[in-house]
Amino acid sequence: MIDRQARDLPLDAHLHTNLSPDSDVPIDVFAEQALERGIGEIAITDHVDFEPGTPAYAATTFAQRERVVREAAERWGPRGVVIRFGVELTYDRRYEADLREHLHHHAYDFVIGSVHVYRTSPYAGERVAAFVAGRSLPEIVAPYFDEVEAAARSGLFDAIGHLDFVKRYVHPHVTPAAFAAAPELYEPILRALVDSGTALEVNTSGLRQVADETYPSAAVVARFRELGGERVTVGSDAHRATSFAWGLADGYDHVRAAGFNALTIGHTDHTERIGLDAEPNAVGPRSL
Repeated sequence: MIDRQARDLPLDAHLHTNLSPDSDVPIDVFAEQALERGIGEIAITDHVDFEPGTPAYAATTFAQRERVVREAAERWGPRGVVIRFGVELTYDRRYEADLREHLHHHAYDFVIGSVHVYRTSPYAGERVAAFVAGRSLPEIVAPYFDEVEAAARSGLFDAIGHLDFVKRYVHPHVTPAAFAAAPELYEPILRALVDSGTALEVNTSGLRQVADETYPSAAVVARFRELGGERVTVGSDAHRATSFAWGLADGYDHVRAAGFNALTIGHTDHTERIGLDAEPNAVGPRSL
């Protein structure tokens, strides 16, 4: 079997530990893998939801998550692994005020905003087949893509995660090829990212799911660059130890091919740029 867990890359910017309800990985397991594989920097981005009843609603506390990550950063920093305290916040415009309030009172190193598919979504479970029947592709993706565009325009996030994650849920009714044949559907989201200065995440979890491509694809990353996109990041979105840095090299290839020479992590007003070929496991601050 081909080893798709990358080596000797500077950053995996999207990881979930056992402080996310859908992960079972202690933070030190990811840190150990980063050290062994030469991944110089990792961002721990555990889930936080704002809709009552969703998986990560009040699943843990900010204080607990910060303590675990900051203590791990102190342990592993001297060994050459930089650990960032991040978060993946589920965006839902109904709860945008709650999101703003949370971010007003809680400081993170890196904030990903993502739209997820939960039990009330038209894409959930058996509901999706009935939803897609008789609808055009624009009608099918509108509930998800409209929400992603709103997330990008909100200015709340440093990066938008897996922006076409909906591909996972509409398959096999709608294939990735159908998305690729309709690039115009992505334009409002990409322009919102450019206008707000929000980073595009190249999420490699799609390479181990039915989509069999990154979220978004290389073509979408290239279009983002053409439109003036300046900020991009790459993450494996690992929820299991075996998924750490999985497919990450493919994500880096997409970013390079689009013409980017660095990844970004951090806030729009204090962005840290990490060269795509930065020396892994280099202890100390990186250039801004």
